[in-house]
Amino acid sequence: MTTTAESGAPVPRAGTEPVPGDLLTAVRGRQVLLDGVLRPATLHLADGRVSAVGPYDDPVDGPVLAAPDHAYVLPGVVDTHVHVNEPGRTAWEGFASATRAAALGGVTTLVDMPLNSIPPTTTTAGLAAKRRAATGQLSVDVALWGGAVPGNLDDLRPLWDAGVMGFKCFLSPSGVEEFAPLGPAGFDAALRTVAAFDGLVIVHAEDADVLAGAPVRPGGAYRDFVASRPHEAETAAIARVVAGARTTGCRVHVLHLSSARALDLLADARAEGLPVTVETCPHYLTFDADRIPDASPAHKCCPPIRDAGNREALWDGLRAGVIDVVVTDHSPSTAAEKLRGGGDLQQAWGGVAGLQVGFQAVAHGAATRGIDVADVSRWMSASTADLVGLAHKGRLAPGADADVLVLDPHVPLHVDVRALAHRNPVSAYDGVELSASVTATVLRGRVVARDGAVTAGTGRLLSRP
Repeated sequence: MTTTAESGAPVPRAGTEPVPGDLLTAVRGRQVLLDGVLRPATLHLADGRVSAVGPYDDPVDGPVLAAPDHAYVLPGVVDTHVHVNEPGRTAWEGFASATRAAALGGVTTLVDMPLNSIPPTTTTAGLAAKRRAATGQLSVDVALWGGAVPGNLDDLRPLWDAGVMGFKCFLSPSGVEEFAPLGPAGFDAALRTVAAFDGLVIVHAEDADVLAGAPVRPGGAYRDFVASRPHEAETAAIARVVAGARTTGCRVHVLHLSSARALDLLADARAEGLPVTVETCPHYLTFDADRIPDASPAHKCCPPIRDAGNREALWDGLRAGVIDVVVTDHSPSTAAEKLRGGGDLQQAWGGVAGLQVGFQAVAHGAATRGIDVADVSRWMSASTADLVGLAHKGRLAPGADADVLVLDPHVPLHVDVRALAHRNPVSAYDGVELSASVTATVLRGRVVARDGAVTAGTGRLLSRP
């Protein structure tokens, strides 16, 4: 299938289609996303970057990935919210399986959360352990978040200097003992500390007091689980995050917004000029609480998936620019953890595994609502890259990394959890029908996934610029 160039890189023989592992000199398509507009173009590639953009019929000397005329050529997805869990809980997920799933789903860069690994990434020693665990296992590029927990204020600047993208904290229990939440005083102290070096704090915004006062009914009724994580838990916590940004000037980012009732609060913060951004997730944009079967732990996440009206309001928040980005919050566990309690949703591990299908799910939902795929790409590639300062990612332009995905609307996707690449076969998306598939993924000019095949070992560990 391939020969070897002097550089040692495999290149396709004349007349063959590129396969995973092949190094390209160009990608061309009739619908290439350039500066927010889909148009015919050839992307010329060199040294892992886009070297030039030319007309569709530009001559090319070397291997070319040519997308079908009806397919979209888009920048690779930058997913800034992924739980890889390695080291320590690698049975839940690991760098090899997570980045393979990422490549198959068009994700060329992911940013790994500081929990649920053991040790968590709350010290430079924990960061070093994470980097050791990742080395040699990556199919896509990976950057790392640090964590802010009680007692580690003195670790925050060293972690920032060591290259983490920012600091995650919880305002309510995280679910794991080694990553405790910050109380009001600890949260304010973390904001002041991080503001001093213009860092970024990302917040799991659910209020611990509201959660403590909410009704907790054991059992499998999904409506009871939602009642235990009410809208008010998010709105109260987000009000505190906004107040903290106002008081300290620290850049803050609200994670996995579930409740549309917080949109006005966030819009007001934006109008005030506060440094506040917010994300939502594909599962909040896809599913509807009234259609989730009882005793389905695959759909359990915190904060929870809410009703259809709330879902549509989140789509409206994206259209209006109140919500900045969409990320998967891929948070898998073993089947035993997910099924703990025999259907009791209060006992099951909370988290949706969606890394491989998240982009395709949002593209499907957008298409059914008349939203252009360019907007989806902006929410999941350019804006996420900008959130973490990776200006060379998430866009197709000269000088940017040659990270590309091909989305083919003529290849529908039936999600079969047994065929997904993440480690454990549990996902809320099992059985979902989507209208388009990612058929090719290119990382820094090299094909890393195509038609279900993946090449490993091509990803790099990234640090904050």
